[in-house]
Amino acid sequence: MKVRSVSATRVINAPPATVFDLLADPRRHADFDGSTTVVDVKQAPARLYLGATFSMDMKMRIGYHVKNVVVAFEEAKCIAWHHVAQFIWRYDLEEVPGGTKVTESFNYNKPWAFGIIWLGWPERNRRAMEATLERIDRLVTSG
Repeated sequence: MKVRSVSATRVINAPPATVFDLLADPRRHADFDGSTTVVDVKQAPARLYLGATFSMDMKMRIGYHVKNVVVAFEEAKCIAWHHVAQFIWRYDLEEVPGGTKVTESFNYNKPWAFGIIWLGWPERNRRAMEATLERIDRLVTSG
């Protein structure tokens, strides 16, 4: 069975811990979200951890709320979460010469993904991930 996933990668001139600190702070997610659908944190711990739940105010034409659960968390290496549909947003960080190789992926490998496939969301998400990585780059390297 083919795994349904899209991803984007960028080398960012900052240490993995710096990038990870941004990703682990749910109050900053709207700052780096390249899809521009994340409006603000609704309820969350100050720093995410494995099993943490956090809710976000979202907007895609209309406003809505989404509750996420952190399903992977390895300090300065990876962080991932999913919402009720169990599609996973994940960031993998690898120290490389010149900084950190950051890969964001969206795994939609669920039988009920037919709707988002039909709507073209995987490709839209890939483009948004490229914008997200660009925003992360700006945030962590601008001081």
